[in-house]
Amino acid sequence: MTKPISILGIFVADLTFRTDRMPHKGETFIGNSFKLGPGGKGSNQAVATRRAGAETIFITKIGKDTFGEMAMKLYADEGINSEYVWEIADMATGAASIVVNEETGENVIIVVPGAADAMVPDDLDAAEAGIARSAFF
Repeated sequence: MTKPISILGIFVADLTFRTDRMPHKGETFIGNSFKLGPGGKGSNQAVATRRAGAETIFITKIGKDTFGEMAMKLYADEGINSEYVWEIADMATGAASIVVNEETGENVIIVVPGAADAMVPDDLDAAEAGIARSAFF
């Protein structure tokens, strides 16, 4: 039996807008497409680690909201251990607005970390048992 990999990171809901060009300051225009999906560097690493076959523990905070539900469904569907994913009732889950120029691939990203920004050293202490049984953190 192999030991799990623990990952500390952030989950955000990615709101991706695709356009023919980047908007100018103060401009509103019609884009080509929109996609809502899971994101966040740490969360993406947890999914990739699990898909590679490793037992995975993810450590973060999310809001108790629609985007938080998206995160918990993702972790359940992927088989990621979410015992250290804390849902915070009075905070929003993080979100990222991503604008992508389809012709050049250039992008502009705004990230609001939400509840994940409330992580403190004591949270690592609370996840110590999971981290201690892991091969890597």
